[in-house]
Amino acid sequence: MEKICIVGTGYVGLVQGVLLSDFGMDVTCVDVDSAKIELLNGGGIPIYEPGLKDMLDKNVKAGRLHFSTDIKTGVENSLVIFIAVGTPPAQDGSADLRYVLEVARSVGKYMNSYKVVVDKSTVPVGTGRKVRQTIQEELNTRGENFEFDIVSNPEFLREGKAVKDCQTPDRVVLGCESEKAEAIMKKVYDVLYINQTPFVLTNVETAEMIKYASNAFLAVKISFINEMALLAEKVGANVQQISKAMGMDGRISPKFLHAGPGYGGSCFPKDTKAIASIAKDNGERLLVVEAAIEANEKQKQKAAEKIIGVLGELKGQTVAIWGLSFKPETDDMRDAPAISIIENLTEKGLAIKAFCPQGMREAKWRLKHLEGKVTYCENEYDAAADADALVIMTEWNQFRGADLKRVKSLMKGDCLIDLRNIYNKQQFEDTGLEYYGIGIG
Repeated sequence: MEKICIVGTGYVGLVQGVLLSDFGMDVTCVDVDSAKIELLNGGGIPIYEPGLKDMLDKNVKAGRLHFSTDIKTGVENSLVIFIAVGTPPAQDGSADLRYVLEVARSVGKYMNSYKVVVDKSTVPVGTGRKVRQTIQEELNTRGENFEFDIVSNPEFLREGKAVKDCQTPDRVVLGCESEKAEAIMKKVYDVLYINQTPFVLTNVETAEMIKYASNAFLAVKISFINEMALLAEKVGANVQQISKAMGMDGRISPKFLHAGPGYGGSCFPKDTKAIASIAKDNGERLLVVEAAIEANEKQKQKAAEKIIGVLGELKGQTVAIWGLSFKPETDDMRDAPAISIIENLTEKGLAIKAFCPQGMREAKWRLKHLEGKVTYCENEYDAAADADALVIMTEWNQFRGADLKRVKSLMKGDCLIDLRNIYNKQQFEDTGLEYYGIGIG
């Protein structure tokens, strides 16, 4: 059984650690946040991800999964060390590598034999070289000369579906420096290799860029259909039918062609800005990606304007919002469209009543500056009570089956603004509600 150390127990690190332990590896997840490690050792879990808690409990019980704040022991006892810490955007949009390089310094400080150091965090092209240099500098300071290899192994997890994505990924990307490191990584992912999951074997720099290129393309696709939605409203077309017909073309595919209030989350906003910054640093401009970033900001503004336009009179009005997380089946509110839209609405004097199945706890601190302007409710019907308008912000399944007649009986107004197009106009014929979709002229 290979011993593996995962440094960082955020979304990527925790999911990776749990899944590798489920593949039969002996995994220690290390974090400097002692409160988080205490929570994990006590049977708790710091994120919401369907299926993850049951898998975590199973592997802890089996003795394959451990949590610690002791990075020294983690490095010394492991053959493979995954760096899975955050790479937050700097003010200029570039990725902040301070946490990645801190881990690299710790690896160099505590290394006691050959190690494979794996960049699992989303990092700019060239980070592998910086990690290698940082580790070597620490070894030189110690007067040691242990061999080690750097591997880029980007993650492609979808929040809300991460367990499935780890068990049956579309591909595993391995950017390796040596055949030895490649063989070790194939052994780490032996379960997937045996199951004939496609492996992309390349150099470190290419692997680093694959992740950014993939996310940038998907962000462009979302921004494109959102702009088509804006035009469809103006000319009397229906974006749902447009996207369905487009998706029938095998060259395009229907995925990520759903109009909405803009993309959010931990990847697309950060990664599009980062790859645009990488390009500028290398004397290029990614005009398509830059346009997607701008279009996404415009889409959030347009969504707020749509709500304000439907209401007309704003003074003393209340807006109910269903869904706060950036997508369903997650509690993640990083760069969620709900944040900027709610800020925009409250600036206009509107009161907000909000409900989200999983995003409430995070919303309360991310929107703390709006205290007194946002009321958090027990359920979707509580949020709808006495509201002048109801906005579908996130397409949680439980909202699709809501009793719309009951909703109307609770509301003061009659406007339902569906920013995810989870309903159709026919559902509203006998409800007394006025329906406004997005991209439906």
